[in-house]
Amino acid sequence: MSSTSDNTPVIRITPPGKWEVIDFQELKDYRDLFFFLVWRDIKVLYAQTIMGFAWAILNPLVQIIIFSIIFGKVAKLDTDGIPYLLFSTVAIIPWSYMSEAMSRSSQSLVSGQGMLGKVYFPRLIFPITPILAKLVDFSISLVLLLAVMLYYRIAPTWNLLLLPFLVVLMMSVPAGIGFWLSALSIRFRDVKFAMPFVIRMLIYSAPILYTASSIPDGYRFFYSLNPIVAVIEGYRACLLGTPIPWEFILPGTVVSALLLVSGAIYFRKLERVFVDVI
Repeated sequence: MSSTSDNTPVIRITPPGKWEVIDFQELKDYRDLFFFLVWRDIKVLYAQTIMGFAWAILNPLVQIIIFSIIFGKVAKLDTDGIPYLLFSTVAIIPWSYMSEAMSRSSQSLVSGQGMLGKVYFPRLIFPITPILAKLVDFSISLVLLLAVMLYYRIAPTWNLLLLPFLVVLMMSVPAGIGFWLSALSIRFRDVKFAMPFVIRMLIYSAPILYTASSIPDGYRFFYSLNPIVAVIEGYRACLLGTPIPWEFILPGTVVSALLLVSGAIYFRKLERVFVDVI
């Protein structure tokens, strides 16, 4: 911001640099708006509901019960010796966060299009907001996970030190995909209709209902490129004390980082035309 000769403040908005992916200083300058949008998402999500935040536990609980009956009792899928209720709970809690955050992030620009043409602020705030807001649901659903672990008397191990890294990895997956899809959804509204189908397919692409050990050796490397696999297998090892599957975590982390960076670059590239196409 600068001043003219009559002391009238002038604000100059300059485009980002060629290699600038995320302007963290700009996000910091608009942190009040950032906080407001996150808080608004949290309050609006369960506004005028009877059960309120209890839905954060009920939604994954219903999935866990259904999967445990169908795949644990009826199909009797192999779980490497882990009780299926515990096996599915450890996977469904982070999966529920990723799927919901991904879905909301992909539609964030469309749902907030009324603000886009009225005032300037970093547009990147929109797809990031659901990533942070859904952490409240995730935190609440951890009560369910803790209850199941206590029931099976699972003692914590040194693997638990990996948990902060896994939380960051869990957030980066929907963030990277959200950057890509939110930018695409402004121009192609098909994204809105495709997302429910994509979410349903993704649940079968990761070891949520089955074990990663059931994947043939010849396909393991390609399978490990799915970052959701790294998150799910990482959580199982972290919370249940099983050997840490670095063969899945390392490739998945690299792919997640590439998704995040490429998604941010693509988002910034299209940012200047968002208002023109809404």
